[in-house]
Amino acid sequence: MLINEFITDEELADLDEKASRKLCLSAKPDGKLGASNLSSCKAQGLRARSGEKKRNLTGEKWGERSKVAHKKIKSDRYGGPIKTYD
Repeated sequence: MLINEFITDEELADLDEKASRKLCLSAKPDGKLGASNLSSCKAQGLRARSGEKKRNLTGEKWGERSKVAHKKIKSDRYGGPIKTYD
């Protein structure tokens, strides 16, 4: 069996795209979104981040570190200070 029999071209294209602004700003709770969509929304800065990790948010090499929890911060892919680890 081939993978093309199970996934259509439209579904395959949806896997590579970022989450829409409308979806990210919707009233759906984080638990109801898929993992990929949720991480895309956080990377775009449209949903608040979770976790108690401290990051350098100033962009300087030795800048002050602060917690990112409950803040809407973009990743570097979208022009923010948080480094993307792909």
